[in-house]
Amino acid sequence: MALVWANTPWADAYERIRDFHFGISALGLDLSIGHWTADGLLTLFFLVAGIELKRELVVGELRTPATAALPVIAAISGMIVPAAFYTVTASTGGGSLDGWAVPMATDIAFALAVLAVLSTHLPASLRAFLLTLAVVDDLGGILVIAVFFTSNLNFAALGGAFAGLVVFYLLQRFRVRGWWWYAPLGIAVWALMYNGGVHATVAGVAMGLILRTTRDKDEDRSPGERTSHLLHPVSAGVAVPLFALFAVGVSVSAASLSDVFTRPEPLGVVLGLVLGKTVGIFAGTYLAARFTRARLNPELAWADVFALSALAGIGFTVALLIGELAFPDPAAAGPVKAAVLIGSLIAAVMAAMLVKRRNGVYRRLYEEENRDDDHDGIPDIYQVDATTER
Repeated sequence: MALVWANTPWADAYERIRDFHFGISALGLDLSIGHWTADGLLTLFFLVAGIELKRELVVGELRTPATAALPVIAAISGMIVPAAFYTVTASTGGGSLDGWAVPMATDIAFALAVLAVLSTHLPASLRAFLLTLAVVDDLGGILVIAVFFTSNLNFAALGGAFAGLVVFYLLQRFRVRGWWWYAPLGIAVWALMYNGGVHATVAGVAMGLILRTTRDKDEDRSPGERTSHLLHPVSAGVAVPLFALFAVGVSVSAASLSDVFTRPEPLGVVLGLVLGKTVGIFAGTYLAARFTRARLNPELAWADVFALSALAGIGFTVALLIGELAFPDPAAAGPVKAAVLIGSLIAAVMAAMLVKRRNGVYRRLYEEENRDDDHDGIPDIYQVDATTER
């Protein structure tokens, strides 16, 4: 809807709403609505994602180092290979190498959304793998922005944000309870992170990873569980839709669309997202499982990893942001933005077909395992096994 709105005669109204500023100027927080959604509301999404990742690392599918290492390695290789695809394509065509980082990042919100819509019988470990991969991937993209595309880091503000996170950890460590401690501190950490020049969503991930996800004897739910239960409806129902509304609304002209497959820079972005991500993540995962102690979760098959690798090519958020930073000239940025949208769409369609196929395989296995043709309350598969043993 946002993409259509931004390319209609009413595009001026869309841009006025997106670019409307409000906030506290004295605190460096006079932001546009677009920035409030991307840097503010989206932080809630990353806070919930950080809690989920912490739960998987502590008590879930990724609690063993050998299993947790694999998606991290996959994320790193899934950043390096797309950048290499772009670099080779751009240099071969005589284009600019400034956009090497554009196809590196996976959009965690959209990738998880596609998986959630299509998955009814897929193993829970597949979502855990994608979540870990996408969080590490996005943190890597944000780190790239901070190192290569930020020239005004405020180290005092970053130091204050780090100190706030230490206090946050100590409050958790000493079992201090009460939202009135954590909410103001969380807002302060977020504001300092933003003013420090680092993408403010890092604050959400950090606080999510700090929150306890194991219960004490006198607790019905851990702090992480309570926070996730409280914020998940806001994250999924408000933050992500509003972010999508203002992030995807990119003005795309016919000229920029025609340039996507004829100019080396946008072509490199498309190839990086569609092929680079798939090859990088799958190859990195396979090689790590083959030659290191990292191990693929026994619930997953390599066909699942391939489908997930294609899904990681959805790169809206951070890819669009890096594209704007790498190509400040709107004339050069237009085709690159169009390439991000087209590449992400191709990756989403390709991944949807693969994920749907894998979901069908697991659905048939589930139905076979639970089939009870004689209606005696015992799945037939166990009766066949018992007969065979006799």
